[in-house]
Amino acid sequence: MRASELRAIVGGRDFRRLYATRLTSQLTDGVFQVALAGYVFFSPERQASASKAAAAFAVTLLPYSALGPFAGVFIDRWQRRQILLWAPILRAVLVLVVAALVMYENDGIAFFLGVLLVLGVNRFFLAALSAALPHVVLREQLVTANAFAVTSGTIIAFLGGGLGFLMRQVFGSGPEGTAQILVCVSVLFLLAGTVATRLPRHRLGPHLDEAPSHTREALGNVMHGLADGARHIWDRRPAAMALAAISVHRLLYGVVLIMTLLLCRNHFTSDADTGLENFALMLGLSGVGFFVAALITPSIVRRSGKRAWITALLAGASVAMLLFGLPYSKPLWAVGAFTLGIVSQGVKLCVDTFLQETIEDAYRGRVFAVYDMLFNAVFAASAAAAATWLPADGVSYPSLLVVIAAYALAALAYRSASRPGLSVSAVVRDVPS
Repeated sequence: MRASELRAIVGGRDFRRLYATRLTSQLTDGVFQVALAGYVFFSPERQASASKAAAAFAVTLLPYSALGPFAGVFIDRWQRRQILLWAPILRAVLVLVVAALVMYENDGIAFFLGVLLVLGVNRFFLAALSAALPHVVLREQLVTANAFAVTSGTIIAFLGGGLGFLMRQVFGSGPEGTAQILVCVSVLFLLAGTVATRLPRHRLGPHLDEAPSHTREALGNVMHGLADGARHIWDRRPAAMALAAISVHRLLYGVVLIMTLLLCRNHFTSDADTGLENFALMLGLSGVGFFVAALITPSIVRRSGKRAWITALLAGASVAMLLFGLPYSKPLWAVGAFTLGIVSQGVKLCVDTFLQETIEDAYRGRVFAVYDMLFNAVFAASAAAAATWLPADGVSYPSLLVVIAAYALAALAYRSASRPGLSVSAVVRDVPS
């Protein structure tokens, strides 16, 4: 990232306004998510359960898996500046509703529906930010502008999480304290909407004369496009095998992550605040693993290839959970969290590259839409499934042994199925009936 180019980008008045809108909203997202996680899982008044964990993960990911492919249809038909203005205002109102439910200790269907709506609206907000960026920077600056805006947005969301944690210390961790934090979140969302008003109304597009009646046709085209993308993947073995590998990983990773949450809350400690600190530590170590994978994957892939690296990562996940998971010890589990972070990001980087290399450009958007849905929906499904058998303290030797065996089998299956010259139809024909 060249400093001179970054200075030129930040020097743009409208970029700074768009960037400020992003930072204000993503800071608020961090506070909101920590407030909810603390209330649902780490309040002294309530016991975390696998079913609550499953519901929380499903609610978090459903907007990305279900709404993602359709968001672009509306983003290309509504004024993006208006989306950036009204989405935070709508979220502020919805957060106040959630705060009222928390105040009355209602953490049932209405509570999760309210959270789902808050996150669903955010899907449109984030899509509008991405679609608006080319209108405030030059085309040749897009890569740098994207890297700067998205990365700093992620960092500010983590800082928002830290702010949320500090607010828990001030307001308390019970329903009343959480409701007060959510009221502050509502004010911050209103601030994000206010920042967006500084952007010129027609500056961010879309510049289309297409009639609104075409929206229904466009929505239908999304469904046809997803089916088209799935067929295109099926006909390209490297892409199909790569998607199968990451789908299996996300399925198993979902079980491990819910297990981690329950262990931190109910097994490693009995204190709710310490449990939240433990879970933050596990997520932090997993994030370090993501960073390490980003550093080492390019050089490893150049030497041994993507197929070999995916196989090694899946096998490594099996070994890591065997060595560091089965004792159910906090220090060893932390090492396992770090290792699974490497596995997660390493597999994703390889799969992204497979799709970019093997999918024709005309199909790439549809294929990545299918990929996005699989990536999130499989994870949410695994959370729902794990909720039917995981105990409240997260300790389940049979479940962990199944995860270990499944990772090992996935490594063997991927190595066999991704052999050069073997087609997807041949793999299917070779499966015993």
